[in-house]
Amino acid sequence: MKIYDVLILGAGASGLMCAGNLPKKLKVGIIEGNEKPAKKLKISGGGKCNITNSSVSVENFDGDAEFLKSVFKKFSKEKLLDFLARNNIELELRKGRYYFCKNSSDDIINLLSRNAKNAEIILREKIVSVTKESEYFAVKTDKSVRYAKNVVVAIGGESFKTLGASDIGLEIAQSFDIEVKRFTPALVGLTLQKEQFWMKELSGFSCLVEIKVQNRVLREEMLFAHKGISGPAVLSASLYWRKGDITIDFLPLEDIAALVKKGGKKLLSSIMPLSKRLAKALLKAIEVKDKECKKVQKEELKKLAQLHNYTFAPAGNFGFTKAEVSRGGVMTEELLKESLEAKKVKGLYFIGEVVDITGELGGYNFQWAFSSAYVCAKAIK
Repeated sequence: MKIYDVLILGAGASGLMCAGNLPKKLKVGIIEGNEKPAKKLKISGGGKCNITNSSVSVENFDGDAEFLKSVFKKFSKEKLLDFLARNNIELELRKGRYYFCKNSSDDIINLLSRNAKNAEIILREKIVSVTKESEYFAVKTDKSVRYAKNVVVAIGGESFKTLGASDIGLEIAQSFDIEVKRFTPALVGLTLQKEQFWMKELSGFSCLVEIKVQNRVLREEMLFAHKGISGPAVLSASLYWRKGDITIDFLPLEDIAALVKKGGKKLLSSIMPLSKRLAKALLKAIEVKDKECKKVQKEELKKLAQLHNYTFAPAGNFGFTKAEVSRGGVMTEELLKESLEAKKVKGLYFIGEVVDITGELGGYNFQWAFSSAYVCAKAIK
C-alpha cells in the first residue's frame, strides 16, 4: 500500500504553492477534480491574474486580524513579489495598486507547476471524503482511495461552480467535528429594491463612487447593470454587506454645494463631472428639478446633499454564479495560526479560500492563498 507523506486536495493557487514549498524528500500527491490544474488562476483578471496589491493590510480582509497578521508576517506581499521576481515573472502595476501578470496567467501557473514537479498530480478525481484510520488518513475519491500521513485541504469555496467548485472542504472539516461557517457569495454584484430600479435603466454606465458599508469606506468604480449594481466598489462592498443599508457618494471628489455656488446659469446636470444621462437620473432619483444653479433654493440644496450620501438597502446579491469568491469557511479558531493545522486533528491542514478569511477585490485573495500555503508547507516536516 502506497503511503504519501502529504496529500494536497486541490491543484489551485494554494495547493500548488504548498506543494512547491514542501521538503523535496517527501512523497507528495495532489488530487484535482478538473482535467488541468489552476483553472481559476487561468481565467482570473481576464487571463492576466491580479496576483496581489501594492498595499496589503488586515484591513482589506473580512476575517481574524491576528490570524492574518501571523500568516503575513511569515509570507508577506514583499516576499511574494520577491519570489516572482527571482523566477523572472514580469508583473505590471495598474492604477498604482493592482499587480497583474504582464504577459499571461500562464506565467504564474507554469512557475507553480515547475516548483511542484516532485508531486504526483492526480487529475479528474473528485474528493468524496477524508477519514483517519489509526495513524493514516484515507482520502476517498470517485475513483480510488489513497492514504497519507498528512492531508492539506486546498479545495476552495463554492464560487465558479463551472470549474467544479463545491463545499466538500467544509464537509471534510465537519466530519472531524471542526466548526465551519457556511459559504455565501462574496465579491459579487448587489440586487436592488423597487425604489432603486432607476439604476437598472443606466445599465452599462459607470462612475467613481465611495461606498460606506458597516465601518468600511471603499472608493472605486461602480457599474450599473441590468440586474443591479456591480463594478469594483460594489464587489468589495459586498464582502462586508450582510443586510441593511449601504451609502453611496456619487461625487467623492467634489462638493455639490460648492459646484452649485459657482454654477451660475449652468444647469445642475451640467456642473456634475458625470455623463448627462447619469446626472439627470440622479437628480430625478433625489427629486430635484434640473434647473439653473442660481435658481436652486435652500431646500433643494439639502436634497442635493443626498448625492454624497444616497442611502438604501440592497435586496440581495447576484449569487454564486457571479461571485468571484466565497465568504465563510473553516473557522480560524479551529486552526493553529503558525501552521494552519487543525487543533483537533494532527496532520490535517486547511489553506486558501476554504478558510474563513476573505479579501476585497484587488489581488488580496490570491495573496492569502499563497501566504497560507507557504506557512502550511514550511510547518510540515
